[in-house]
This record gives sequence, C-alpha cells and structure tokens, in this order.
Amino acid sequence: MPRITPNLWFDTQSEEAAEFYVSVFPNSEITAVTHYGEAGPREAGMVLTVDFVLDGQRYTAINGGPHFRFTEAISLLIECADQDEVDYYWTALSEGGEEGPCGWLKDRYGLSWQVCPAGMTELLNDPDQARGQRAMKAMLGMRKIDIAAIRAAADAA
Repeated sequence: MPRITPNLWFDTQSEEAAEFYVSVFPNSEITAVTHYGEAGPREAGMVLTVDFVLDGQRYTAINGGPHFRFTEAISLLIECADQDEVDYYWTALSEGGEEGPCGWLKDRYGLSWQVCPAGMTELLNDPDQARGQRAMKAMLGMRKIDIAAIRAAADAA
C-alpha cells in the first residue's frame, strides 16, 4: 500500500515550522532539507522543502510562496491519552496562534489542529443518546477540551 505524505504549503517558513513541530512532538525529526537552485522559481539557496516525521507520520513542508494559505477545511487531529496531553499540546500549539471552539486551534503558522482526548468519539456517540447530547453540549461551550467536565455533564441527569 502506498504511503500518504501530507504536504504543507508555506510562503517562507517551512523550515521554521518543521523545527517547531518536531520540538513539540515526541519521536520526531527533520529527515531532509532541499533548496531552490538557479532554475528557480524562487531565490537560489532558499529552502524548497523540508521532510520531517512527527511521531512516525511523515510530512513535507514546502516554501511555495504566498499564493495559498491554510484554512480550517483541513486540520490535523491529535488524539491525546489524557488531560495532561490535551493541556500540553493545546498550550504548545496555540502559543502565538489562535484558540478556536471545541478543541480546535490554529498554530502560529495558521495550520489548524484538533486536540482531542481519547474516547471522545465514543462518549459523543454513547448508546444513551441523552448522555451523548449532554456531552456534546458541554464540548460546544469549550475551547480547550476538559474531559472531566464533559464526562460530568454527560453523567448529570
């Protein structure tokens, strides 16, 4: 089966962004950096691409120019083991960025992330529909997810 490698388009910040991402996630590294040559289309010597791995998932960042920007139409989901992980990733990735609703944020480069605790989907899709709806209502009122508060709301009668 072919590997799928997400490619992230930046104006000029691909190396800076990759360095930031590998500093946030464990088991991560930059694996290759290429540069524009004399053929262009950007200045010779400027970083063209940065290949990196975030905890086993490969990515490529490209300095493609100012033509395209990130939107919320695509986001990267981090399924966190517990509240401590939610807090860590939320704090690290939202610094210099923008907090959004329901566990969504944009990092300092404009890339959207969903920081979500493990088991959230099961809680929202609880066989007891009223319990799932109480959990959903609680989540919709949050920025950073507080799983204990969502569970408490789900269990409230």
